[in-house]
Amino acid sequence: MRQVEVGKTGIQAGVLSYGCMRVSGAWNPKDVTPEMREAGAKAIIAAYEAGYTLFDHADIYGRGTCEEVQALAFQLNPEMRGKITIATKCGIRFLADPNPDSPHRYDFSRKHILWSCEQSLRRLGVETIDIYQLHRPDLLMDPDEVAEAFDELHHSGKVRFFGVSNFLPSFVNALAKSWPELVVNQVEVHLGRLDCFYDGTLDQCIERDMTPLAWSPLGGGWLGDGGTVDPKSPNAAVRTALLEAMDAIAKKLGVSRTVLALAWLLKHPSKIVPIVGTTNPERIRDAAKAADLDFDREDWYRLLVAARGAGLP
Repeated sequence: MRQVEVGKTGIQAGVLSYGCMRVSGAWNPKDVTPEMREAGAKAIIAAYEAGYTLFDHADIYGRGTCEEVQALAFQLNPEMRGKITIATKCGIRFLADPNPDSPHRYDFSRKHILWSCEQSLRRLGVETIDIYQLHRPDLLMDPDEVAEAFDELHHSGKVRFFGVSNFLPSFVNALAKSWPELVVNQVEVHLGRLDCFYDGTLDQCIERDMTPLAWSPLGGGWLGDGGTVDPKSPNAAVRTALLEAMDAIAKKLGVSRTVLALAWLLKHPSKIVPIVGTTNPERIRDAAKAADLDFDREDWYRLLVAARGAGLP
């Protein structure tokens, strides 16, 4: 599998990242059985064996259980830790945390960042997190306070590099004032969501040498194999035409629709790293084929025009 660098750091990550949001099998930790944990760990190992080297986590995935499943995968396959990049996120606080009347909110305070990192390290069973990200923009973010937390975590050896998730360029610039070495921005981008191509997000990643990580690169599944369009959705006609265009090109190239959708992202010069979230080993292996598929500019633009539902200006 081809390799790309994560920003200027030299961290090596696979062209495809494995998203661990579903590996616990349930969102509520009380519903996660030992069998579900083992199945999730085996999905992680299947991704590793298929060539994925960046594994995406967050403290809210399974309310921490997904990080614990990653630790189980390390136990089942000890060699994995030294060969993969672990990324996780913090900053989202749920309703009633920590008090019954506490609201759902985002928290980039120094205290919460430091506490959250300690919890993730414990659950993952590691001494160092490779990439630690702020999950969603906290409108009360003080860049200097965040930088203070980052500096403490970095110098203590608990975090190697830092990044963000779901940040618009203006928010990245605000944080970069105090911490310029941000290495990733994890955003929703796919053929059904083109905002990042036009709002400056991908341009900024090229400019700042940040790696864009694409969450939900198959649009939650409808862009992938077997995906369908809800005929009642307001953009059903555009989406249906897009799937028809994808199927025609996929057939011509001899690949699945999933592989085509991922390869379309990989072709962009910002070096997008799609995050694949399936727990099906066969689909994990199939998605990895996108790393070796290249197609011409004409087909890339055919899909862009179909996704826009209108011709280019």
